[in-house]
Amino acid sequence: MIPHQNTPSKSRQLSPFFSFFMTTGVQISVGILGFERILTKYSGHDAWISVVFVGLAVHFFMWLSYQMLNHYQGDLVDVHTQTFGAFVGTLLNIYFLWYYSLLVFTVISTYIEVIQIWMFPDVKAWVLSLLLLVVSYAYVTKGLRVVLGLAVISLLITLPLLFANYFTLPDTHPDNILPVFDHSLKDILAGSKAMTLNILGFCVLFMCYPFFRKAPLSQKWSHLGIAFNMSLYLLAILLTTIYFSEDQLEQTVWATITLWKVVDLSVVERFEYIGVSIWLFVVLPSICLLLWSASRLLKRMLPWNQRQRTGLRIISLLLFGGSFFVVGREGVEALNDFTAKVGFYTIYGYIPILYLAFRIRVFWNKRRSG
Repeated sequence: MIPHQNTPSKSRQLSPFFSFFMTTGVQISVGILGFERILTKYSGHDAWISVVFVGLAVHFFMWLSYQMLNHYQGDLVDVHTQTFGAFVGTLLNIYFLWYYSLLVFTVISTYIEVIQIWMFPDVKAWVLSLLLLVVSYAYVTKGLRVVLGLAVISLLITLPLLFANYFTLPDTHPDNILPVFDHSLKDILAGSKAMTLNILGFCVLFMCYPFFRKAPLSQKWSHLGIAFNMSLYLLAILLTTIYFSEDQLEQTVWATITLWKVVDLSVVERFEYIGVSIWLFVVLPSICLLLWSASRLLKRMLPWNQRQRTGLRIISLLLFGGSFFVVGREGVEALNDFTAKVGFYTIYGYIPILYLAFRIRVFWNKRRSG
């Protein structure tokens, strides 16, 4: 274990259990509103098995991440620098700065598409992007404590909305999930790969880790958060599978929102409008955590001591400029596909390579010192 001089002061550190809300806040986002169609395209009615495989994979990658962070007692900058050296480490940090920013841009663009399709089709994307970035900026400038507090509120909002889907139970057909394991392992794994976009956010751990008091104790809470997230995704895919036929589900872009149309409340005629509006408070923690991670990484990379909000302003302006270039369903879908591919190779490829390099470095250092 290597002590790190950049550890935040105790007054800025958070209890380890907040890592639970870190994982729920960043992974329960806009993706859960429509991931079912993509999974069903590959895995059919066995898509729920793909979700189980993804959950196990995320637990494994989270464990790898904690092994490195617990050793260096720092953040991503420390892991890269002490594993690869200053030059290569800086290049990798630049990549992750772009990666975090890409994830923010993807979440914002996808939620804007939801708003345009279901509520305000005539509102320009850049207007909605500006509003989301201004609100997110206000939260991020208050620090990680406020952002995770927002994640707590988000979780309390998420559950009632997701359980509103159970209004559809009388019209479901449980036989739709039978026979189990009707698809090949190749198809099921292809479905797991297709769900990559929904799991990418857990990498914010690399920047949040030093802000947890007795950070190694946060690991169990992070794993509990992942288990909770995957349980929600599993319930969502099971419910949509037994409600829609397989052909219907492959054609339904926003399956969860479509289920909200079934909700019948005497005081609300179109519940999906309420759901899409309230979902803003579910999307915000994901945007804020990723924005905070990107701006924190930029602050840590630069040699001079500048305020984190300076980097936050630069990143926010660049993201706002990007909103003029992603237009329509085709543009958002292309962005999602691109981000999913980048994320797949980052999570399934780079993190194991980083862990292997870390182990080699630790072994080499022990051998030299011994």
